Amino acid sequence: MDSKIQRRIEEAVRRILESSDMDEMTESKIRALASKDLDLDLSKSPYKALVRKVVESFLQKRSEDQLQEEAEDASADQLQEEAEDASADQLQEEAEDASAAKEKEYDDDGDLIVCWLSSKRKVTIQDFRGKTLVSIREFYRKDGKDLPTAKGISLTEEQWSVFKNNVPAIEKAIKNMQSQIM
Repeated sequence: MDSKIQRRIEEAVRRILESSDMDEMTESKIRALASKDLDLDLSKSPYKALVRKVVESFLQKRSEDQLQEEAEDASADQLQEEAEDASADQLQEEAEDASAAKEKEYDDDGDLIVCWLSSKRKVTIQDFRGKTLVSIREFYRKDGKDLPTAKGISLTEEQWSVFKNNVPAIEKAIKNMQSQIM
């Protein structure tokens, strides 16, 4: 069979396949349409085999494309589910943050109370002249309000960092003092 005729047959059959309803189309109908289109009798054995080969190749490719599309859809669905899960997780975290914010305690000046060390001493985070301070201070009560005394210390972020890094050394020194006393 001439390669030019083979190419013309392949192109005609593909064109018919691409524009046809595959639920209604048969190989025989494709051959008849291509024969009419090319003005060539494709019911002869070598032509018939070529048409079958082109149809099978087309169907195979179509099947692979559908599988790929389904895999991509499944992947897209999975990504969508993961995004929804991430959104749900984010909403949960925001709800927990909001809940935590409600649980946080603030003093009358709006400073965050980190903890109470005793009934008169507390640790607060405050903003003073544009600087964040960690205050460990003693308070007294007057007219239902906790007011700060001069007894205490306020540390800048840098000072707090130095203090925090030296807590193990302080703990060790306390243990050494305790062992000397006993």
